[in-house]
Amino acid sequence: MQLFVNVPVKDLSRSKQFFTELGFEFYGMAEGMASVFINQETQVMLLEEPVFGSFITKDVADATKATEAILVLGMENPQQVDELVDKALAAGATPAGVKHEDGVRYQRGFADLDGHHWEALCLVQPAS
Repeated sequence: MQLFVNVPVKDLSRSKQFFTELGFEFYGMAEGMASVFINQETQVMLLEEPVFGSFITKDVADATKATEAILVLGMENPQQVDELVDKALAAGATPAGVKHEDGVRYQRGFADLDGHHWEALCLVQPAS
Protein backbone atom coordinates (compact mmCIF):
# COMPACT_ATOMS: atom_id res chain seq x y z
CA MET A 1 0.00 0.00 0.00
CA GLN A 2 1.18 3.50 -0.78
CA LEU A 3 0.31 6.83 0.80
CA PHE A 4 -0.13 10.02 -1.23
CA VAL A 5 -0.61 13.13 0.89
CA ASN A 6 -1.99 16.06 -1.11
CA VAL A 7 -1.38 19.67 -0.08
CA PRO A 8 -2.35 22.90 -1.83
CA VAL A 9 0.37 25.33 -2.87
CA LYS A 10 0.17 28.88 -4.16
CA ASP A 11 3.30 28.81 -6.36
CA LEU A 12 4.28 25.36 -7.61
CA SER A 13 7.66 26.43 -8.99
CA ARG A 14 8.62 28.06 -5.70
CA SER A 15 7.47 24.98 -3.73
CA LYS A 16 9.43 22.63 -6.00
CA GLN A 17 12.55 24.74 -5.50
CA PHE A 18 12.04 24.67 -1.72
CA PHE A 19 11.78 20.87 -1.54
CA THR A 20 14.69 20.48 -3.97
CA GLU A 21 16.80 22.57 -1.57
CA LEU A 22 15.87 20.10 1.18
CA GLY A 23 17.28 17.27 -0.94
CA PHE A 24 14.02 15.68 -2.13
CA GLU A 25 13.44 14.40 -5.64
CA PHE A 26 10.21 14.54 -7.63
CA TYR A 27 8.23 11.78 -9.29
CA GLY A 28 5.40 11.72 -11.81
CA MET A 29 4.81 15.43 -12.28
CA ALA A 30 1.73 16.53 -14.23
CA GLU A 31 0.22 19.90 -15.10
CA GLY A 32 -0.41 21.86 -11.89
CA MET A 33 1.09 19.24 -9.59
CA ALA A 34 4.37 17.71 -8.51
CA SER A 35 5.05 14.69 -6.34
CA VAL A 36 7.72 14.96 -3.64
CA PHE A 37 9.26 11.49 -3.43
CA ILE A 38 9.65 10.54 0.25
CA ASN A 39 10.19 6.80 -0.36
CA GLN A 40 8.70 3.95 -2.41
CA GLU A 41 5.51 3.98 -0.32
CA THR A 42 5.05 7.68 0.40
CA GLN A 43 4.76 10.79 -1.73
CA VAL A 44 3.57 14.28 -0.91
CA MET A 45 1.64 15.76 -3.82
CA LEU A 46 2.01 19.52 -4.25
CA LEU A 47 -1.11 20.72 -6.06
CA GLU A 48 -1.66 24.27 -7.22
CA GLU A 49 -4.66 25.62 -5.30
CA PRO A 50 -7.07 25.48 -8.29
CA VAL A 51 -6.06 21.87 -9.00
CA PHE A 52 -6.41 20.96 -5.31
CA GLY A 53 -9.81 22.66 -5.24
CA SER A 54 -11.02 20.57 -8.18
CA PHE A 55 -10.83 17.45 -5.97
CA ILE A 56 -12.82 18.80 -3.01
CA THR A 57 -16.23 20.26 -2.20
CA LYS A 58 -15.09 22.48 0.71
CA ASP A 59 -12.90 25.58 0.69
CA VAL A 60 -9.15 25.16 0.32
CA ALA A 61 -7.63 25.66 3.79
CA ASP A 62 -5.13 28.45 4.35
CA ALA A 63 -2.32 26.68 6.18
CA THR A 64 -0.84 30.03 7.23
CA LYS A 65 -3.91 30.61 9.44
CA ALA A 66 -4.87 27.10 10.64
CA THR A 67 -3.14 23.74 10.90
CA GLU A 68 -4.92 21.13 8.81
CA ALA A 69 -2.32 18.40 9.40
CA ILE A 70 1.15 17.77 10.77
CA LEU A 71 3.37 15.94 8.29
CA VAL A 72 6.00 13.96 10.19
CA LEU A 73 9.16 12.52 8.64
CA GLY A 74 10.88 9.77 10.63
CA MET A 75 14.65 10.20 10.76
CA GLU A 76 17.32 7.77 11.91
CA ASN A 77 19.16 10.09 14.31
CA PRO A 78 18.98 13.56 15.86
CA GLN A 79 21.65 14.89 13.48
CA GLN A 80 19.37 14.13 10.50
CA VAL A 81 16.54 15.96 12.27
CA ASP A 82 18.71 19.05 12.72
CA GLU A 83 20.08 18.88 9.16
CA LEU A 84 16.62 18.73 7.56
CA VAL A 85 15.10 21.47 9.71
CA ASP A 86 18.15 23.71 9.30
CA LYS A 87 17.98 23.25 5.50
CA ALA A 88 14.27 24.08 5.56
CA LEU A 89 14.83 27.25 7.57
CA ALA A 90 17.68 28.31 5.26
CA ALA A 91 15.37 27.74 2.26
CA GLY A 92 12.69 30.08 3.64
CA ALA A 93 10.66 27.96 6.05
CA THR A 94 9.69 29.27 9.47
CA PRO A 95 9.96 27.40 12.79
CA ALA A 96 6.78 25.55 13.79
CA GLY A 97 5.65 23.47 16.71
CA VAL A 98 7.56 22.77 19.87
CA LYS A 99 11.00 21.15 19.97
CA HIS A 100 10.95 17.87 21.92
CA GLU A 101 14.06 16.34 23.40
CA ASP A 102 13.01 14.05 26.23
CA GLY A 103 15.15 10.90 25.91
CA VAL A 104 12.39 9.12 24.00
CA ARG A 105 12.20 11.38 20.98
CA TYR A 106 14.01 14.22 19.33
CA GLN A 107 11.71 16.37 17.24
CA ARG A 108 11.77 19.77 15.54
CA GLY A 109 9.31 21.40 13.17
CA PHE A 110 8.99 23.95 10.41
CA ALA A 111 6.27 25.50 8.27
CA ASP A 112 6.96 25.30 4.54
CA LEU A 113 6.47 28.21 2.15
CA ASP A 114 2.68 27.66 2.11
CA GLY A 115 2.43 27.27 5.89
CA HIS A 116 2.10 23.46 6.01
CA HIS A 117 3.44 22.10 9.31
CA TRP A 118 6.25 19.54 8.97
CA GLU A 119 8.10 17.75 11.77
CA ALA A 120 11.35 15.80 11.68
CA LEU A 121 11.31 13.06 14.33
CA CYS A 122 13.84 10.58 15.67
CA LEU A 123 12.57 8.01 18.16
CA VAL A 124 15.18 6.79 20.61
CA GLN A 125 15.06 3.03 21.12
CA PRO A 126 15.07 2.02 24.79
CA ALA A 127 18.07 0.01 25.93
CA SER A 128 17.26 -3.68 26.36
